[in-house]
Amino acid sequence: MKIVVVDYRIHPEEEANLKVAGYRPIKCSPCKELYSAVDGHPDMQLHLIKDLNNKIAVVQRTLSDELRQELIASNYNILNSSKNLNAKYPEDIMLNGLSIGPYFIHNTDYTDEVLKAHLSHREFILVRQGYTGCSCSAISPTALMTSDIGIAKALQHKAIDVLLLPPGDILLPGLNYGFIGGCCGLLEENFLAFYGDLNYYKNGDLVMKFLKTHKVEPIFLRKGPLVDRGGILLL
Repeated sequence: MKIVVVDYRIHPEEEANLKVAGYRPIKCSPCKELYSAVDGHPDMQLHLIKDLNNKIAVVQRTLSDELRQELIASNYNILNSSKNLNAKYPEDIMLNGLSIGPYFIHNTDYTDEVLKAHLSHREFILVRQGYTGCSCSAISPTALMTSDIGIAKALQHKAIDVLLLPPGDILLPGLNYGFIGGCCGLLEENFLAFYGDLNYYKNGDLVMKFLKTHKVEPIFLRKGPLVDRGGILLL
């Protein structure tokens, strides 16, 4: 059974539906250095690099032993971040970049140095958005969704098809709203799982059309609005 990393606050129905689909959810424990709204978000606590059969996980220093053991069992080489996370921006964003195709997109002024060193084979694309991993959903090596205009503009002349969505209408308890990247994650090459249901999202038709164009099938883990839980990371 394949393993996915999820926020410890995942809804029981979402967890059950992941198991029915053939995945074993491992919960990301709260990181006390982060503020409560995002303290269990996987995309804040670890960055997975899977290139040429080389599997590296750059993780925040206080990542739980349970999750570390799961990473080891999944043949990841674990590397600690150069610094501790901190709730104060930009010290919370150091692992929240986005790897897609040959690119790494982030506010690279604040990317963790250990992560940078192991992404030197990629082209770095500097954007102002520090929460790049949260604000983008990569649905293939050549396509992503985001509500960040700066990211969309930065990719205009790259080999990436971008769906630019209006912000909002995604829940993130404790904050005003969440991001498209935080409410979903690729389970396989052509299956994108959502916390919630696109039929409850005001831009759901746009997303469905974009997914269809790229031959990606959505999986809705629960009926109701989309919820940002820091994504779903497939080990």
